[in-house]
Amino acid sequence: MKRKVCIVTGTRAEWGLLSGIANELKHHSDVELQLVATNMHLDERYGHTIDDIIAAGFEVNERVPMMVEDDSPAMTAKAMAKCLDGMVDAFSRLNPHLVVILGDRYEMLSVASAATVMRIPIVHLHGGEISEGAIDDSIRHAITKLSSLHLTATEEYRARVIQMGEDPNRVINTGAIGVYNVAHIKPMSLEELNKSLDFEITPGTLLVTYHPATLDDADVASRCQALLDALDTFAENKVIITYPNNDAQGRVIIEMIEDYAAKNVGRVLVKPSLGLHRYISALHYVAAVVGNSSSGIIEVPSLHIPTVNIGIRQQGRMASDSVIHCADDRQSITDAITMALSNEGQLQAQQASNPYCKENTLNLIVDAIATTPLEVLKRKSFYDLNEI
Repeated sequence: MKRKVCIVTGTRAEWGLLSGIANELKHHSDVELQLVATNMHLDERYGHTIDDIIAAGFEVNERVPMMVEDDSPAMTAKAMAKCLDGMVDAFSRLNPHLVVILGDRYEMLSVASAATVMRIPIVHLHGGEISEGAIDDSIRHAITKLSSLHLTATEEYRARVIQMGEDPNRVINTGAIGVYNVAHIKPMSLEELNKSLDFEITPGTLLVTYHPATLDDADVASRCQALLDALDTFAENKVIITYPNNDAQGRVIIEMIEDYAAKNVGRVLVKPSLGLHRYISALHYVAAVVGNSSSGIIEVPSLHIPTVNIGIRQQGRMASDSVIHCADDRQSITDAITMALSNEGQLQAQQASNPYCKENTLNLIVDAIATTPLEVLKRKSFYDLNEI
């Protein structure tokens, strides 16, 4: 009997990371792939990216809506409850042997909770990492304790998962799948990309993604305004801005960046989602990445361009020397972008190595998911470091 492996995805960025894994599992002789789409994939405001999954040739077996009236913290918690309820129904119909989830999103805590109570082993990617400026940090560690097989992005993160009491035999350093993607996906030509975007990327173009830092006590509008004011300093540089995730107060940022683009027609392009291929392609032609996304720290250094990492959201993550950290006021952001665009900043990025890079990442992940004996994943014991 084939192993039924259920991948659950809720955002465009996460699916961009998981799509290559899903494709390999889809064609694996011993695996029956199942896909469940939830959250942003089903939301028209964020591009209804379930269409991209289907267009890529995948069957989406279940859809779990979880939209609510607004993106306040209380409504986010209610969205999690909707997701938990929907996942129970989805797993009951699909009856998977394994559930595969990535990262630290709030909807994935609902997925992991449903799977745990239903006694479905969880494979978790990107555990052991730290991002102290967001509630994602606590959620990631909670998912680790609910999971049975851990595929980490670095050896340091592997050690941290083991420190949390997880069996070393079930914690594998695979490297980051996003780094594998940027190394193996052929980019579009600049002409093709410009045509696809209906926008001309010129030398010095900046690619910006800014999310709410959900543990920041400051007003998200003031933080975003500081970024936009800093971008005004670089009036000769074109800017591509993608939407934030639908975290609490994310809609505030969307309104602000859409207004900013309307005031800077021809210079600023806003897109809900670039999609994996256009995003990786853009990284080959822009001068720097600006914002506070994990991609700027994990994947972007492999393209040898600078990242300006703003504020506390990613605080604690391992980072390449190509990542320029700054505070979230206008002057600090301006100084960091100036450094990124300078000859010194560009040279530093060219020479920097990426700590998330490892050979054979995709094969290591697929092999672990497809071949780890199920019987060893169904029960867990706490691994005490004192026993070493």
